Amino acid sequence: MISPTSELSVEPLNLSSPQNLLSTLQELRQTVESEGKATFNQWRSHIQRPEFLASALNLAEYIALRRHDLRDLQAALMPWGLSSLGRIEGRVMPNLDAVIATLEVICGSESAQQLNRPPIEFFFEGDRLLQQHTEELFGQSPLQRRVRIMVTLPTEAATDYEMVREMMQRGANCMRINCAHDTIAVWQDTIDHIRRAQQETGTPCKIIMDLAGLKIRTGVVLAPHHKKRVFKGDRILLLRCEPKIATKAAARKVEAGDAIPSHVKHFQTSCTVPEILDLLIVDNPVYIDDGKIQTRVIDTQHRVHKGQGILLEVTNASPKGVKLRPQKGLNFPDTVLPLSPLTEKDLSDLDFVATHADIIGYSFVQRPADIELLQQELDRRLVKGQSRPAIVAKIETAIAVSNLPELIIYAAGKQSFGVMIARGDLAVEIGYQRLTEIQEEILWLCEAAHIPVIWATQVLESLVKNGIPSRGEMTDAAMAERAECVMLNKGPFVAEAIAILDDVLTRMEAHQSKKTPQLRARPSW
Repeated sequence: MISPTSELSVEPLNLSSPQNLLSTLQELRQTVESEGKATFNQWRSHIQRPEFLASALNLAEYIALRRHDLRDLQAALMPWGLSSLGRIEGRVMPNLDAVIATLEVICGSESAQQLNRPPIEFFFEGDRLLQQHTEELFGQSPLQRRVRIMVTLPTEAATDYEMVREMMQRGANCMRINCAHDTIAVWQDTIDHIRRAQQETGTPCKIIMDLAGLKIRTGVVLAPHHKKRVFKGDRILLLRCEPKIATKAAARKVEAGDAIPSHVKHFQTSCTVPEILDLLIVDNPVYIDDGKIQTRVIDTQHRVHKGQGILLEVTNASPKGVKLRPQKGLNFPDTVLPLSPLTEKDLSDLDFVATHADIIGYSFVQRPADIELLQQELDRRLVKGQSRPAIVAKIETAIAVSNLPELIIYAAGKQSFGVMIARGDLAVEIGYQRLTEIQEEILWLCEAAHIPVIWATQVLESLVKNGIPSRGEMTDAAMAERAECVMLNKGPFVAEAIAILDDVLTRMEAHQSKKTPQLRARPSW
């Protein structure tokens, strides 16, 4: 994650004259160019695609720029009618050069006669590269809008061709198959329907197959006698193995909350990836069920179970209590999990996915080595001369955000690449109050690298599931215009949601392009 510093901090009064502004910007440009080249040179050996070199250099320059606190400089540029550098992501050096050239004219500098202003095509090269990389990933954009629509398909897509065709006709540009569900036979039938609908409608559509990835979940749950819900202050014993229940009849009673063994003093459940427990220390947070139950570690060597579990204390839960259920997600926000993002199931699924998907969704990506691992596994499965499918990295942890520049370099330096902002897990990992901030940082970094972004998780969720959107969801859908693709989840009203999202994105494109307002004529005012 980029952490701005105050290396170039200047008092507003020192920037009141164009001469001071000019010298400050010239100094900034020199620093950005020098530091950007140094970072780029460190990355150069990992970039095999010549067409990505310019994007990698711009990303390095953007990172160098964001090491400085430029807020005073931005405010000082505004009264002169100059760019405040607020939309510099895709064109760092051309933007700086354009402002410097204009200030030289204002100051009557002799160097202004040398026409230092960058050519128009150079200034907009970043926009062209982002469009190029987006088309490489998703294909040609729809005629009516820039932003693509991705739809998660249900199992029924394998048997209901008309459903797939209708989604495509309503505006879907990319179909997502979640490999955590169904079988290869179901996936194949679904893909056949997508390809058939493409031919019949003449509509291009990419197929993304999401690898299931690590599923860190709770196991069987035991509760203390007469307790149905977890409240703040309760304790949960998180075990390496599932709590033992003698018979199936007893298990049914446990599920019903009856006949709980008398020795059960705390809620009990297990972790499906038990080696994580070895990494936890006292006071580490552990979140359960998308953060509905927030806990902290209070004992890593619980005596009753002889070190086979850790004891958690609930620090936050609904005042009405929360049911602790099996198969709910576990998050460990402050714990580095040195686990492979590719499970045995993923490796098995890759035998099919590598040759059938246009794009592979990659969960739990945290380090550049994770990117290299998937690339190596793909190469083992592809015949000579066959190109790799594109990769979309799902950014869902704080570590992934911190490593995002390197993840981009290692992936996009070798193949078509995109980033998905997995807002569900990311919000739990970093805290809901920071989600918007981090979401913006991901958008900025990806635009600096000319990398397409997918805006995901709960977009128009109420509409998809219940047929009626909330007001907040409509605003969220409009904000999604900042990305290159928006993902809808499956639900009974997803076709209606596609049509509404298509309309919203088309309307918003007339008003907003990335961070830039579009000031179209408004005669009705």
